[in-house]
Amino acid sequence: MTLKKRLLMIFAVVLIVGGFYSAGRLGLSVRTEKTEVEEAAEDALFGHRETLYLWYADETLTDYLNSVAVSYSEYQEKVRVIPVYTPGLEYLETINQASQQTEEVPDLYIVSNDSLEKAYLAGLACEVQLPEGTSSMADRLPQSAVRAVTYHDKQIGYPFYYETSCLLYNKTYLEDWARAQIEAERDLALAEEAQEQADGGDVEEEIQESLEQEGVSEEDVEEKVEATIPQTIDEILAFADVYDAPEQVEAIFKWDVSDIFYNYFIVGKYMDVGGENGDNADSIQIYNENAIRALRVYQNLNQFFSIDTKEISYDGVLQDFLDGKIVYTVATSDALSKLDHAREEGTFSYEYGVARVPDVSSELESASLSVTQCVGVNGYSTKKAMANDFALYLTQYNTDDLFGRTGKLPVYNGGGLYNNPNAAAFLEEYTRSVPMPKMIETSNFWVELEIAFAKIWEGEDANDELKALSEQIMGQVLGEAYTEEYIDVPLPVEEEDEEILEEEEDTEE
Repeated sequence: MTLKKRLLMIFAVVLIVGGFYSAGRLGLSVRTEKTEVEEAAEDALFGHRETLYLWYADETLTDYLNSVAVSYSEYQEKVRVIPVYTPGLEYLETINQASQQTEEVPDLYIVSNDSLEKAYLAGLACEVQLPEGTSSMADRLPQSAVRAVTYHDKQIGYPFYYETSCLLYNKTYLEDWARAQIEAERDLALAEEAQEQADGGDVEEEIQESLEQEGVSEEDVEEKVEATIPQTIDEILAFADVYDAPEQVEAIFKWDVSDIFYNYFIVGKYMDVGGENGDNADSIQIYNENAIRALRVYQNLNQFFSIDTKEISYDGVLQDFLDGKIVYTVATSDALSKLDHAREEGTFSYEYGVARVPDVSSELESASLSVTQCVGVNGYSTKKAMANDFALYLTQYNTDDLFGRTGKLPVYNGGGLYNNPNAAAFLEEYTRSVPMPKMIETSNFWVELEIAFAKIWEGEDANDELKALSEQIMGQVLGEAYTEEYIDVPLPVEEEDEEILEEEEDTEE
C-alpha cells in the first residue's frame, strides 16, 4: 500500500471512528449516518464498495470489531464492514425487525449458541458456506465448538469465543505448602539418618552441617504443587484436613453455589438435554442414578463449606480470591484478565493457576457447561457469500488479539495465546464441556435446575427434586403430563446411620 493510500486510510478511519464515538456518547443503538465528508473520503480511497452490517450486543467488543473491520477493508478493498452496537433484551427480535423493515439489513450478527434454533426458525440463520478450499470446522476447531453451532446436521454459525468454568487456585499458597511439606519430609529423613549415624559414633557437627546443606529446589516444589492440584472433590476435602492455612484464608474452597454455570459440572456428565448437539427433543435424560448420586455429594459439601446461597455472588467470590481469602474456587475465563489487571495495579500479590474442574468423586466424573458466542449469517441478507467470507475472517484471523483487547478466549487456536498454561486449561475444559442446548422447549431448564440445586444445597431430597424437575421439563417437551418411574438409590452406609440417628432424636423430642 502506498504512503498516500495509507494516509487516506488513516483519515477515513479517524472520521469513521469519530462517528462511532459520537453515536456512543449519544447512546444510539445503531450507527449514525455518514457525513458527505466521510463518504467522500472512503470513495476517494476505495471507490464504490459493498457494505456489510455486523450487529453485536456486547459493548466491550466495540474497539476490537472496529479494528477488524478496518483490517478486512485492507484485505478485501471492495467490501466495507460497519459494526452496529445493538443492546437490549430482545436482541434477536430487533434483528428480525431490522431485517424486514429497513434497507440496512444486518448481514451478520454475534449471538450465543443457545439462541441458534430460534434464529434459524425465524429465518435469521442459514447454513455456513465455507469459501472454496477451506477445510471443515471439524478439522480446525474443538468438537464442542462444532456441536455448539450444529443444528439438525447443519452448521448454522461460526464459533467465535466461549465461556466455561475451571478450577482456579492460589498457586502461591500451594507453593508455600509444598515447600513446607518437602522440608518436613526431608528433615524427618535426615533426622532418622542422623540418628543412625550418631548411634554409629559420627560427630554431631557433621550431622548438623548435613541437615543445613540440604535445600528445596523449585523443580521439587513445582512437582509437589502439580501433585496437590485436586482431581476430585474428595481430594479437596482431604487437603482441607491437613492444610495449615495462613491467617487471612477464610475458606479452602468457595464458589458461587447460587449460579448454575458454576454448579453444572457436578451433574454435567450425567444429564442429557437435547443429545450431542443440544437440538434433539427425543434425547432428554435428566433423572438417573448417577445424577442423583452426584447431587448428594454436592449436598454434603454444605457440611464442609458452609455457603449461603442468598449471600453469595460470583463477583464477591472472585474479590475474595483477589484478597487471598480463598485457596480454590470455580471461575470463568473473565478471571484471567481481571487477575492480570489487578496484578498490574498492585492489588493482587499472588501467583495463580487454572486446572480442569475436579471430578465429583473417584466414581463420578464431572463436565462443565459452556456457551459459545457465534457469528451468524442472516438469511435475509442479499450478500451471503461476502458475509460468510467476513465471518470466517473475523473468527479465525489474529484471534490472539481478541483476548488481549477484550479478555475473551477465542475458539480458534491460531497463535501463541494457548501457550499460556492458564488459558490452555480453559481451552482443555472447553473441549470436554457440555454446550448449552438450543431447544426452545427447554429454555427454562437452567432456571429450574438452578432452583433445584439451591433446594438440594439447603437440605431437600436430591432424588425428589431431580424427579420433579425431569417431570416438568418432559411435560413441556411432550405437551402433556409426564411421570417418571421412581429410582431407588440407597444412601451410603454412613449417611443411612446419620439419617436413622436424626429420626431417633426427632422421636425423642
